[in-house]
Formats: sequence, structure tokens, C-alpha cells
Amino acid sequence: MKKIEAIIKPFKLDDVRESLSDIGITGMTVTEVRGFGRQKGHTELYRGAEYMVDFLPKVKMEIIVPDEQVEQCIEAIIETAQTGKIGDGKIFVYDVERVIRIRTGEENEDAI
Repeated sequence: MKKIEAIIKPFKLDDVRESLSDIGITGMTVTEVRGFGRQKGHTELYRGAEYMVDFLPKVKMEIIVPDEQVEQCIEAIIETAQTGKIGDGKIFVYDVERVIRIRTGEENEDAI
């Protein structure tokens, strides 16, 4: 099993969720996060003073999938979240050693 973490632009969340749902991904965790990379942030005006906004709003999606679905899931995220502009985000893939559903005690693939 793998954990896929995708950092994407917030306005792309619904499209990515639909795309993943179409390929059979039934669950995910989504967190509103803030960060920056090459995008660096931007300046804004507040009460006549200009200031730098370093951390931009992003969405972090966390998905656990069987090994067979990893590439399909990554492709769906890239195709849907990509705008071609800086700040589209990143995808990270991690090994998952064990998953346990608390309610039933099911483990691994049965728990996802």
C-alpha cells in the first residue's frame, strides 16, 4: 500500500476529487494548508501599507491506495490539477506498513 500526498491549488480540489472518484478512490483526507516554494508569495496592500504574503493557501490531500492503483491515481491528480502555471503543487508517495480500521479491526487493504 502507498500513501499519496498531493499539495494542490484550492480551486482544483473538487475537480481532483471527482477525477479520483471516477477511478474508484472512495476516501481521502483533505487539509487546508499554507506554504510556498518557487512561487514565493506576493505583495498586498492593507490600509495603505504594502506587505509581503509569503505563505499561499493550498490544499493537502492524503490518500491510501493499494500498490496497483498508485500510477492511475497519480495520473488522475496530475491531469486534473495541472494549470501549467507555477504553484500547481507537488505529489509525494510513501510506503504504508499497516492500516487498521478502528471500528471493525480490519487491517490493510480491507481497512481502506
